[in-house]
Amino acid sequence: MMDDYKGNSGGDVRELVIPDAQGGLRLDQALSALLPEFSRNRIQNWIRARKIVVDDAWGTTKMKVSGGESVRVQVEPDPGATPDAPEAIPLDVVYEDSMLLVINKPVGLVVHPGSGNRDGTLLNALLHRVPQVAELPRAGIVHRLDKDTSGLLVVAKTLRAHTDLVRQLQARTVKREYLALVYGEVDRGGTVDAPLARDPHNRTKRTVHSLGKEAVTHYDVVERFPGITLLRCKLETGRTHQIRVHMQHVGHPLVGDTVYSASRRSHLKIPFPRQALHAEKLGLIHPVTGEFVHWECPLPPDFGSLLQALRDNTDWVK
Repeated sequence: MMDDYKGNSGGDVRELVIPDAQGGLRLDQALSALLPEFSRNRIQNWIRARKIVVDDAWGTTKMKVSGGESVRVQVEPDPGATPDAPEAIPLDVVYEDSMLLVINKPVGLVVHPGSGNRDGTLLNALLHRVPQVAELPRAGIVHRLDKDTSGLLVVAKTLRAHTDLVRQLQARTVKREYLALVYGEVDRGGTVDAPLARDPHNRTKRTVHSLGKEAVTHYDVVERFPGITLLRCKLETGRTHQIRVHMQHVGHPLVGDTVYSASRRSHLKIPFPRQALHAEKLGLIHPVTGEFVHWECPLPPDFGSLLQALRDNTDWVK
């Protein structure tokens, strides 16, 4: 059987070890956590097509793992995917070497093509600047920022770097810090430990739910204004819309966030056209040197001007 597997193993083959913490999960569930760049449906299809081997035996859709298994996954291209086109979109590059690209993403730049955004995205820009990322899952993008969130984002340029960064995100050795301007006067720092899931009433949103995925956000007070607080948020996990949902959950929604707003604070309005959220700091272990490297980028002009206006004259807030 293994000879048959090797005969079909052209392309990208991932070799993984199931963590002990995932013992008791179905194989597809465990692999979905280890390979977040692929949907569970695709992983299930690979299992059925005998593209996944667990300890020298074919994986099955009903198989449960106990932890410690060696897994080999033959990654197959998505037959329904439409090739994305390279585009000469300028990027603010903070750091680049043969393995990594760190950019300062501007407000308004979509990270991945999707419905209504098939071009003009970060992925299109990467395909033009670094053509070899076309061979990587999601063109080397291992985490993302919302369209209207600015700041630092790292991209892998090789399969080795991509695999390493995905594992670091799972191991929580990637350090991400954000500046967030929220409604309400926050007394002290704290931690929000609240699992997140898709909102059953709106699939584009996330909500706190007991059956959701673990999500942990730490925050500290940076500066206070009447009715508003500037926070530094540190991500322990990296779920979609995590900071925005967590801050709303504790009664301090982000200034400018119309999706995750709180009606009871509607009397206080800041004329800001987007969520006031900026990924200021990023740190990780370099895939080659093994050294911890980190970067920092300044606030974009609109966020900086808003803070300066608050410092100069808070009476304009209505």
